[in-house]
Amino acid sequence: MPIYAFACRACGHAFDRLQKLSDPDPSDCPACGKPELARQVTAPSFRLAGSGWYETDFKKDGDKKRNLAGEAGSTSGADKSAAVAPAATTAAPAPASAGSTAARAPAAAGD
Repeated sequence: MPIYAFACRACGHAFDRLQKLSDPDPSDCPACGKPELARQVTAPSFRLAGSGWYETDFKKDGDKKRNLAGEAGSTSGADKSAAVAPAATTAAPAPASAGSTAARAPAAAGD
């Protein structure tokens, strides 16, 4: 059975209640007795973490791990750094020869 959090709008009293999904919410505050209770939104109290049941119970030893996001991120990170390095070295000489490139650009555009 889930635990729900309630708070009274009149007096501010807050409490938790263990109840079924089909049970009606309480309407009267146990502290002041006024019908001003509201259900609060709370975070779940469990977390799914770890390798998982598929990894430990059903996966064959010969199967590869299929963490595509992890593999793609590690290889593309190396490729990106290699791709960025040549672009940076190519971009550095370009400003030095920008005057000769600018002079050629209008002639190429007119052809």
